[in-house]
Amino acid sequence: MTPIQLRFPAEWEPQAAILIAWPHANTDWAARLGEVEDTYIALVAAITRFQPVIICVADDDIETYADIRLRSNRVDMTRVRFVTVAYDDTWLRDSGPITLRDGNHFRLLDFCFTAWGGKFEASQDDRLVAALTAQGVFAHAHRERIDFALEGGGIETDGAGTLLTTWQCLHERHPQASRAELSEKLAAWLQQDRVLWLDHGALEGDDTDAHIDTLARFAPGNAIVFQACDDATDSHYSDLKAMADEIAALRTQDGQPYRLFPMPWAQPIRDGERRLAASYANYLIINGAVLMPAYGDAADDRAAAVLAQAYPDREIVPVPCRALIWQNGSLHCITMQLPEGVL
Repeated sequence: MTPIQLRFPAEWEPQAAILIAWPHANTDWAARLGEVEDTYIALVAAITRFQPVIICVADDDIETYADIRLRSNRVDMTRVRFVTVAYDDTWLRDSGPITLRDGNHFRLLDFCFTAWGGKFEASQDDRLVAALTAQGVFAHAHRERIDFALEGGGIETDGAGTLLTTWQCLHERHPQASRAELSEKLAAWLQQDRVLWLDHGALEGDDTDAHIDTLARFAPGNAIVFQACDDATDSHYSDLKAMADEIAALRTQDGQPYRLFPMPWAQPIRDGERRLAASYANYLIINGAVLMPAYGDAADDRAAAVLAQAYPDREIVPVPCRALIWQNGSLHCITMQLPEGVL
C-alpha cells in the first residue's frame, strides 16, 4: 500500500472549524471595542451558517459576555465552542497553527510569532498553539515547534505543492537569509515542491511587511485572485501594477499561465491622516462559502462579483470589516481554518 504523504491543504479543502479569538478590553481593540465586536458577531453568524467555530476567550467573564452577545443575535450556538486561553491580541492567522495532514493524522506547525518582527508584545500569542494543544483541542495531531519566525498570513498554498509569498515579508523577518535558503526551508517545513516569490505589492496601513494574504490568493483550478489598483492617481498604482505583471508571468507546475481574477480597488479610507489597508484579497474561504471583507465602499459589490467568478460553487457572504482595518488587518487576518478531522 502506498503511504499517504504529509501535505499542506489548500484553504478551500473541507474544514472542521474556524478558529478565532474574542476581542476584549485588554487587547488593542479597547478604543473601538463596540465596533469590532459587531464585526465579530457578524463573522461568527456567517461561519456558523456553514460550519463550527472555535472561539478563544481570555476568561469566564468574557465567555459569558460573548455568549450573550451571540445568542442575542440569533447565532447558532450549537456550532460554537469556547476555549479559555491567554492571548495578547486576536490575529490568529499569524499566531494560530499551520496544519499539515497525513491521511487522518495532523502536524501542527508552531512557528515563532514575533508580532511581525517585534512591533508589539506577543509572548502569550507565541504560546497559543501549545496552550490549545495542551487543552486537547486537537485530535490525532502532533505539535511541532519550529524556531523560525513565520506568520500564516505570509504564505499561500494551492494544496498541490506550490507556495506563494512575498520577499519583503520574509526578508524583513530574516535579513541574513538568501532567497534560495528561505525557499529551501519553507519547502521542507511546509511540504512544498516550489516557492513562488512576489517582489512588488504593499499596502499603506499594513504593518505585516506585505503579507501575501492582503495581496494575492490561490483559488481552485490554477487561479490567482489578487488586489489590483486601477486608479492611476493613487499612491499604490505603480507598485500594484508591477505586482500584477509579476503574477501574470507566474506559471503553474505544468508550465501554464494562471487564470487571473483582479479585485477592484476601494476608495481611500483614513483614520485621521493614516491610510488604512482596505484589501479585498483578505477574504476567508469556508465550507460552501467565501466570506468577503466589506468596507462600505462602492467597490464592495464588484468585489463580490469577482469572487463569485473565482469560486462559482460557493456563496459569497460580505462581512463588515471597516472596524478591522483600523488595526491594520482584515477578515482573513483574524481567522485560521482547521482542516476536517483535526478536532
